[in-house]
Amino acid sequence: MDLWGVYLFHLTTLALLEVILAGRDCLVAGDSCSSDEACSPRLRTLRQCVAGNGSMKLGPGARSQCANAVSALLSSPLHGCQCKRGMKKEKNCLSIYWSLHQSIIHGLNLVESYPYETVQRDYDYVRLASITADSDVGMTTVNRCLDAAKACNVDDLCQKLRTEYVSACIKPTAKSGLCNRPKCNKALRRFFDRVPADYTHELLFCPCTDTACAERRRQTIVPSCSYESVEKPSCITQMRICESDYVCRSRLAQFHYDCEPSETSASGCKQRNYGACLLAYTGLIGSTITPNYVDNSTSSVAPWCSCSASGSRRKECDDFLGYFTDNICLWNALVAFGSESDQQPSLSQSSTPSPGHSSKENKSSTSQPETIETMRNILDTIIPTQVMGNELLVGQSTLPPNSLPNSASPSSRMLQAEFGLLSLLLHLLNNGH
Repeated sequence: MDLWGVYLFHLTTLALLEVILAGRDCLVAGDSCSSDEACSPRLRTLRQCVAGNGSMKLGPGARSQCANAVSALLSSPLHGCQCKRGMKKEKNCLSIYWSLHQSIIHGLNLVESYPYETVQRDYDYVRLASITADSDVGMTTVNRCLDAAKACNVDDLCQKLRTEYVSACIKPTAKSGLCNRPKCNKALRRFFDRVPADYTHELLFCPCTDTACAERRRQTIVPSCSYESVEKPSCITQMRICESDYVCRSRLAQFHYDCEPSETSASGCKQRNYGACLLAYTGLIGSTITPNYVDNSTSSVAPWCSCSASGSRRKECDDFLGYFTDNICLWNALVAFGSESDQQPSLSQSSTPSPGHSSKENKSSTSQPETIETMRNILDTIIPTQVMGNELLVGQSTLPPNSLPNSASPSSRMLQAEFGLLSLLLHLLNNGH
């Protein structure tokens, strides 16, 4: 095969791969089904089933029609399709996914494991190419939380989107004088969906040894605007609101899948992937069940809600809250990320109860002056960046010169991989001659 033949084969292979991956996109699958004479009416029938009152809309044979629609669609491109977190038209994509995978009509239950595509990362395990992997010779202290903030400030995307969400979350509205919570949460979701986890995870999960650091970490997502209220709402109410929203429901399903605990796994996680668990956790930020550190004295996390008035649904409520407060998988992922070692905990370590880690509802012990001072510190790490040079920030950081993560876009990484593969093919051809 000559050089052009090898190159054309390479391009054809890449094009075929793109087609295969696109076929798993629920938006593409939905368009394909809608244009198909056999698939389209089945999809309309299923959507009526999922909308509820199927027997009223479809008549006495409603259950049979719903079951037949599901059976037919299982052989269509809709079966196995998924969505990308933070993608354009994410809600539309997820509505297609759930129309098939959450069909609960008269006992018909078809629930898949998770709605989002698996995110491929080029970093190892839990550390996610840690920003502070190695410090310079002679450095006596490394403050990963401070380094994370400075590293974000010297990355254009991270600095831009972090500034946007902080501004949105602290700016009072003209009418009420309070912050605009929907705008704040939208900006938070944008930040955690678009900024590489190398930055977001270091900001949110960096280890702290004192209350000042822990409070600064807790204030990362501006809780006073993003979720806090005078009284904690019922977790049952928050769950119901979440279930009615395609994005929130999908993020919660992903969290349940990636952070599912296991007593038999040494890691404490059924999927044995701490990085995926932490990524699923951050996917909930900006939703009605936004989780965060409960106070500045422990590393316990939970959504801002209560089970005190859950009545007959108390067990369901406790189970929901316990997935955050008593989840050994999530706890081990948080501990492992903040530790100095990348080793997975042993089975004996994974069963060790965490400090302050119980299903009992925790109350924040944060004082108002400390919170105000912490917010000032957060702003100080963002606003001056536009005046100070990047060289000054890097010079004052404990970061090693080569420790900043690569925030290249997926497309540029794919292009680099293509050139690398092509270079390898040329090298093999030359050696062959």
